Amino acid sequence: MKQTVVDAVNEQIRNELYSGYLYLAMSAHFDAENLDGFARWMRLQAQEELDHAMRLFDHVNRTGGRVVLGAIERPPSTFDTPLTVFRQALEHEREVTGMINDLYELARRENDHATELALQWFIGEQVEEEDSALTAVNQLELAGDSNAALLMLDRQFGQRAVTG
Repeated sequence: MKQTVVDAVNEQIRNELYSGYLYLAMSAHFDAENLDGFARWMRLQAQEELDHAMRLFDHVNRTGGRVVLGAIERPPSTFDTPLTVFRQALEHEREVTGMINDLYELARRENDHATELALQWFIGEQVEEEDSALTAVNQLELAGDSNAALLMLDRQFGQRAVTG
């Protein structure tokens, strides 16, 4: 791997770790609000992000690069309504999609075919991530101010299966 690609992948490892940290903070918020289903959904999302970081970590190691971990920014500790939180999650996923696309373009410019191939998985994964967050936002918008609907969605979100 060229050093420019190694540096960029190391930065994305940090970004993925931050994503996990962010979703864990959101999970803690929902736990504190006694919304266990939303908390579980976010906790599983946090784990997925950590898995993504490790996938990139392993790629750097397998291709002769050196992983250098950077500091992870502290995520917010207070959040608003479930709808607002899931809107934040959707916006965050859209930002990550942009990061992955930029990284893919860099790998392509540097003729790093192995990294291009590895990032194709992430491109597909981001389609799923955005769709999942958008579906959550749409359902919460439909629930409106109904506490009954909110509790039903909380229960439904708690049914999220572990993937991987």
